[in-house]
Amino acid sequence: MSTSRSPTRIWPLAWPIILSNITVPLLGLVDTAVVGHLPDSRYMAAVTLGAMLFSFLYWGFGFLRMGTTGLTSQAMGREDDSDIRNLLGQSLLLALGIGAILILLAEPLISFGLYLLDGSEAAMSLAASYAHIRILSAPAVMANYAILGWFLGQQNSRVTLAIMVLTNSVNIVLDLVFVVGLGMTSDGVAWATVIADYTALAVGLWLVARQLKLLKGRFLRQRLLRLAAYSELFQVNRHLFVRTLGLLFAMAFFTAQGASQGDTILAANAVLMQFIMITSYALDGFAHAAEALTGRAVGRRDWPLFGASVRAAARFSLITAGVAMAAFFFGGDYLIALLTDLPDVRATAGDYLPWMIVMPAIAVWSYLLDGVFIGATATREMRDTILLALAVYLPVWWFTQPLGNHGLWLAFTAFTLVRSASLAGVYLHYRRTRWTSAVPPSCDQGIQDQG
Repeated sequence: MSTSRSPTRIWPLAWPIILSNITVPLLGLVDTAVVGHLPDSRYMAAVTLGAMLFSFLYWGFGFLRMGTTGLTSQAMGREDDSDIRNLLGQSLLLALGIGAILILLAEPLISFGLYLLDGSEAAMSLAASYAHIRILSAPAVMANYAILGWFLGQQNSRVTLAIMVLTNSVNIVLDLVFVVGLGMTSDGVAWATVIADYTALAVGLWLVARQLKLLKGRFLRQRLLRLAAYSELFQVNRHLFVRTLGLLFAMAFFTAQGASQGDTILAANAVLMQFIMITSYALDGFAHAAEALTGRAVGRRDWPLFGASVRAAARFSLITAGVAMAAFFFGGDYLIALLTDLPDVRATAGDYLPWMIVMPAIAVWSYLLDGVFIGATATREMRDTILLALAVYLPVWWFTQPLGNHGLWLAFTAFTLVRSASLAGVYLHYRRTRWTSAVPPSCDQGIQDQG
């Protein structure tokens, strides 16, 4: 592969991911609409609490997708079909093991999670019932992470689109059947999601079986059944796990501090957070493309291709960030009005809109470089930069409390800025010292994370 092809590969890899991301809020809208027309608001509260619990719980294991993508893309660069095949086997076994453990620990996990969310007594009872159903899909969700990561590592992002569209389509149809048709209320929403997750797993495994026929080699018992053979996967994933927990903490802390300032501030912040989510749906597409392309370049030790891939992903990411900034500047008030018709919330969100206008220019680098570092499996650096960002985030919040919600947004912006700047600093350092043709392959220490 020549470096000149790299820019043309970004968009074909990114657009299926962007489209698949769009199906996520669509499903959320349908869930809300279905339970929102039930005669009691506690059903909507239960689904909201339960969905929030599983968003945090399952997102914490997102390393299964990211770690599998990075290692698979590097194996692709080495043209090592056996390694690609056995990485899938290891990732699936790890995913199913984690899913089984989550089911075994369902009672304490659900009880503790709902305690932290602190809803009303009626909603909490329904949310607990919802959660005990949803937890049954844990093995399928974890395995789907591994499958999506494996295909993305092979630069096949259309599988991601197919599986996500299938999952959410089945979920939407079953929402209507169970809730509207059979009157199953919030439990019906949970069962719809469980069935959709296992349907996606069945289709994913069928696609995997087709892909395996194209790969040479075979599954090796010593790779799949010996714990020592998982050292590389554990090494990469443990740092990603800590990094993800750091992100979860940053978001949860932001939400909690907003809630402490009253319902109007909480609601306004939630509206503005949707601006960040909208931006992330697009930027994630280019970040995931960067994972696959840079990982393959690292596997080949092709540093000119590596640099060309990063530059191409950066161009698309910066254009997207610029479009988002313009949209928020010229149409921010209109977007707020689309998300809420409460006058107080609209006015309050408008007061803090300037933070959203500058956020894409700051956050774009963290999205992009996360993808680059996942492709290079430099996950320790991702962990360290998150911890550094948190070390700035909390003191800034502490000292700016007199500024109220502006202080909270300043602290969150500082968190994002430090995260982006520190990742950029590490990237530039490694491009001079490790990820460069000037370093002989025998001396290159930056390809695999050494923990």
